[in-house]
Amino acid sequence: MTNLYFPEDEISSDDLYFVCYMIERIARQLKQPKKYVANAIGHDELVKKMSLADVLHSENPLAVAADWIDEYQLQPGHYDVEKVDPELCSNIPTATQMGKVYKRLILNTLQTEEDFADGLLRIYNDPICEVLDNYNCSAYYEPSPYIARSYYAGSF
Repeated sequence: MTNLYFPEDEISSDDLYFVCYMIERIARQLKQPKKYVANAIGHDELVKKMSLADVLHSENPLAVAADWIDEYQLQPGHYDVEKVDPELCSNIPTATQMGKVYKRLILNTLQTEEDFADGLLRIYNDPICEVLDNYNCSAYYEPSPYIARSYYAGSF
C-alpha cells in the first residue's frame, strides 16, 4: 500500500498497528465500540492517518487522540470494554496490546484486493470484535493463527 504523501514509501504493518492502537485508545476513552471510531473516520481518512503514522507515533498519544476526536466529531457512548468481572479478568489488556491483536488479525486475513484500510474496516465491523473485546474470556489472548481461523469459522 503506497503512502499518500510520500509515494516512494509503502505504508507498513507498523503504520497499521499505530492506527489500530489509536482506534483502541479513542474507543476506550469515549466508551464506544471500535467500529464506531473506524467507521466515523472512514476509509480515505484511515489511509491518510496510516500515511502519517510514522510521524504521528512520536507525538503524545493523548494529544493525537484528542485531535482525532475533534477532527471527526466523535461522541461519547456507553460501551465500556474495561468493565469486567474481576473474578474472571484480573488484568485488562492495554490499548497497545489490543492494537497488536487487531493488526495481526487484519494482516492474517487481508485479501488480495484489499488495502490495510479495507481490512481494518472489515475486521472492526465483524462480530469477532465483540468476542475479542470481551475480556471476561480469553479470546484476545489466543495465538494469532487461532484468532484468524476463528474469524474465518465465524466463532471461537
